[in-house]
Amino acid sequence: MVFSALLSAYMMSQFFRVFLSVVALDLSRDLGLDAADLGSISAIWFAAFALSQFPVGFLLDRHGPRRTLSGLMLIAVVGAGLMAMAQSLTDCLIGMALIGVGCSPVLMSSLFVFGRFYPPERFGMLAAWMIGLGSLGSLVSASPLAWSIMTFGWRISLGLTAVLTAASVIFCFLVLQDPPRSTTAQSDSGLWQGIMRILTIRALWPLMPITFLSYAFVVATRSLWITPFFRDIFHYDLAEIGHVAFLMSSFMVIGALIYGPLERLLKSPRLPSLWSGYITAACFLALGTFGPQNAVIALILLAAIGAVGLSYGILMGHAKLFFPPELLGRGVTLLNFLFIAGGGVVQYLSGQIIQRANQSGLDPETLYSRLFTIYGLLMLLVSFIYAFSREKPDPA
Repeated sequence: MVFSALLSAYMMSQFFRVFLSVVALDLSRDLGLDAADLGSISAIWFAAFALSQFPVGFLLDRHGPRRTLSGLMLIAVVGAGLMAMAQSLTDCLIGMALIGVGCSPVLMSSLFVFGRFYPPERFGMLAAWMIGLGSLGSLVSASPLAWSIMTFGWRISLGLTAVLTAASVIFCFLVLQDPPRSTTAQSDSGLWQGIMRILTIRALWPLMPITFLSYAFVVATRSLWITPFFRDIFHYDLAEIGHVAFLMSSFMVIGALIYGPLERLLKSPRLPSLWSGYITAACFLALGTFGPQNAVIALILLAAIGAVGLSYGILMGHAKLFFPPELLGRGVTLLNFLFIAGGGVVQYLSGQIIQRANQSGLDPETLYSRLFTIYGLLMLLVSFIYAFSREKPDPA
């Protein structure tokens, strides 16, 4: 029951971080939004989510996941309702910011529960399964959402998400239990003192660049740029774009589920994370080179990026090996801040670049070729840095 409750909340969080790719056409038409506006709307979700990680970590360490998750998710209910009634860019920005704050404790509460109630060797497995099954929420934001929008309209469809989020809040509040607080001497250190202790752990430094960018490139592609890429180059309509998003999301689910058993088989979170980085970089470089020329090639490469790009869970498991037990909440939320902040930065900058390129008259093929090539090169760089990371802490 506990896993199911956490999973229901995480599915909603996954839905909200990528649903914009399907509703973007309707928002652009009805509210007069351009590419830069859409980039800002998506980015503010990630910015609000990321900035909320610091108090979330502190609240988890002090008060546990039950009150932290349930209380903050109520804010997401309000934000979803505002998005359904939005009349302007400002309404969308406020609504998405509230949703970002409300979704901010979901995965961290899950990881906190896994870290406190389960043996360390199961953490990576449970995290990968939560992320994999939770990614079913991104499937709902693809073809099913496109069908709902075409049938009922985007406002009713988004209003329904507020109802589903409220149901998840009730479920979590009823079944979650808070673990006992750590009795370690330094467990009562403040928010920033704990974060500064974590930042001084040198073994974590090679993990931070790949943490910041690996998830960001995958989610920016899935949540935002699939729509204009297939619309402007291959002239896909809303239903076809929904199918494309569904395909990539399906492989994201499969890939995330595979990483858990793979990490246990190899007895290492580092090796599969490193392979993920290099393969994802190669796929983005291939997408930039060949994707704009052929829709089938683009679909295959997007599926591959979805399948290998979500090493999020085992990267978190690798980093967790270096966290002191009394700082577990602040540790996982700091890493999550980097994951999500990277997503916000990448989406905002991508939106600005694409809008300026559109204004300058650059053709879509060249534009998206350059964008995905940049993603690939940066992914290659951070993977190279990650190659210098340590497997596990010094036993001493």
